[in-house]
Parts: sequence; structure tokens; C-alpha cells
Amino acid sequence: MSDDPDIIERAVEAVLFAAVEPLTIHEIKAHVGQEADVRGALDRLSAFYSERGIEIVRRGERWHFQTSADLAHLLRRDREESRKLSRAGIETLAIIAYHEPVTRAEIEAIRGVQISKGTLDVLMEAGWIRPAGRREVPGRPLLYATTPEFLSHFGLASRRDLPGIDDLRAAGLLDPVDVAMEQAEMELADEDEDAESDADDSDFDEDGDGDGQTVTKQD
Repeated sequence: MSDDPDIIERAVEAVLFAAVEPLTIHEIKAHVGQEADVRGALDRLSAFYSERGIEIVRRGERWHFQTSADLAHLLRRDREESRKLSRAGIETLAIIAYHEPVTRAEIEAIRGVQISKGTLDVLMEAGWIRPAGRREVPGRPLLYATTPEFLSHFGLASRRDLPGIDDLRAAGLLDPVDVAMEQAEMELADEDEDAESDADDSDFDEDGDGDGQTVTKQD
């Protein structure tokens, strides 16, 4: 294929448009040529479609066309039946997303309680988690990790886009009990620092008169 950027850009656009599933750069190169600057073409196409009715988005290491988010409501004709995840399901999914790959035992250690196999089954049925090998320890427990479908469903380009602790607190998504305990820990830490500071001051005020001067006794 020609090295002309415009021709490569059109070829990449055609390949993505015809694809039935998101494609990696390597998969796109299989169609347009290994020497083609696919990354550059994707960047230019993303900029071009950013103000259009459809857009090119990256989910993990895969690229695909999708309807622009602000127009998605125009295409919804059927009523969507939402399924609410249980608290255990939400916590388990969050632990896997932030700590992957993790074993079931590691998930239970973080949560502090056992999880039922049904919780993991529901998340796998939704397509949000997947088996990711086995931990090389006695018993070789199964590892779990998130999927590209997880990133796509929650609108994330990668796991680096997951909200941090400050973002979760600002959104009011932290459990009030967790916030209260964290605040209590901070207050205890402040009290310990104050106690250490008072102890240091006493080393320089042995006569106890509060003037900060040390009295030297002579026989």
C-alpha cells in the first residue's frame, strides 16, 4: 500500500467501519500493511470524528466506531432492563478492577468476608471479568481480571482512568462508615504528633517553669 498518509487514513477508516468488533493496531495493520502509520491515522481520524455523529474511541488497546455519547439516546427504541448489582457484586468488581489480577482468596481478604461463587458468575455473565490464569502458589488458585467490555461499559480508555480515592469521596460514593473511620485515624495521628511534640518540649524545660530554659544544678 502507498505511504501516502491520506490513503492510509482512508484504509484504516474503512477497516474499522467494516469490523464487527474492536480492533488492535496489530489487527488493523494486517489489512493495511505492517509499515503503515496506523497510530497516526487513528489520531487524525479521532480528531476528525470528535465533532461528528459517530466517533472513533479507544478501549484498552482496541479501537472502534461508536455513536457519539450525546446522541445515543436517539437510537434507543427498546426499553432497557437494568440489573442492579448487589453490594457484594459492586465491591468484588471494584477490588478486581483496582487490584487485578487477584484470586478469590485475595478478594475475600480485602472485603473481610467470604464471597459466593454466584457473585463471580454474575460478573462473568455480564462480561466484565474473566479468568486470567493461575497464581503460581500451592493450589494454583484462579486469577480474575477485568475485560475490554468492562472498560467499554463504563466509558474508560484504560484502568488508569479509574477514579481515585479523592474522586470517590467528592462524588459521595464512599461508605460513610469508611469515611468516619478514616477521619478518626487522621485525628489519632494528629494526637500522636502533638504528644511527641510535647515530649520534645519537656526535654528543653527541665525546671518546669515553662520558660523553655534548662536549669543546671551545682553542688
